[in-house]
Amino acid sequence: MSVMGAQFRVPRVRPGRAGKTPVAIWDLLVWAFQSERVSLDFDELASAAGERPGVSMEWVMMQRANLGCSIDGGGRSEPHPDADLVASAVSCLPEGCGGRRMAVWIAELARQGRVPDWGQGVVSRCEPVAWKSHWRGRFAEKSIWDGLGRWPSHQLGRDDGYCCRVVFTGTVAEQARMRRGWLQWWSALLELQITFRLGCDLTAFAVTDEMPPSAPWRKSS
Repeated sequence: MSVMGAQFRVPRVRPGRAGKTPVAIWDLLVWAFQSERVSLDFDELASAAGERPGVSMEWVMMQRANLGCSIDGGGRSEPHPDADLVASAVSCLPEGCGGRRMAVWIAELARQGRVPDWGQGVVSRCEPVAWKSHWRGRFAEKSIWDGLGRWPSHQLGRDDGYCCRVVFTGTVAEQARMRRGWLQWWSALLELQITFRLGCDLTAFAVTDEMPPSAPWRKSS
């Protein structure tokens, strides 16, 4: 999965002191990975709590709260406990939501404050396979055509003219692939949102129901 994507304006969020700060799930993820700089740890609690494969993210989060351990450490201040819980939840994404591959993708995007590229800048084009530079400018590379679809035909002693081989970019299949990536990312965010809204494990934040658009390529009526 590509990390490249569109810049997404994320407001600065701060942990609440007198009460919990309302926060959207994506804002919370950016705060945890970008501001608090937490890291994923897929093997956390394996030795300290006897973690077993297949346990839910809620179980891991509860164990982390009981142990009081953190993901990062050394050389700087410890991250906020809520940021640790966020990293734990992302690390434990179920396979149905993309598993570890999706977790890494979400963390990388959140650190950069970017959302996936769903194809907003993709334009269908037909371009030459190769270019040649000339003092007059740049020209498409030509191949000798023998009428049978073979290159180079001068070896066969036949020359029916020249043609320029081309490649198509920005195809419908490419746009569909990028949109599927967006939908998978959005579904993983929804899973994390539900986890925090039902669990209420965060001490300084209250996750709202605000989400990025599920299909930004659809024009609103």
